[in-house]
Amino acid sequence: MEKRDFAFGRMNYILLAVGMAVVIIGFILMSGAGSSAEAYNPDIFSARRIKVAPIVCLLGFVSMIYAVVHRPKDN
Repeated sequence: MEKRDFAFGRMNYILLAVGMAVVIIGFILMSGAGSSAEAYNPDIFSARRIKVAPIVCLLGFVSMIYAVVHRPKDN
């Protein structure tokens, strides 16, 4: 069977999957109960939701960009 030239190699797909998992983890960290008209929830301003989670998402998106531009080493 002949080798086909695909745009992405196996490593690219692995890096894309890891980046997507990091983004999903960031969105999970951002989730939580919100405030309503009847009750104020101060947890919406926690450091996890407004600092840590967006940084995790940003790192995930940057790693996905790296996965797209990554070129495998030629043998």
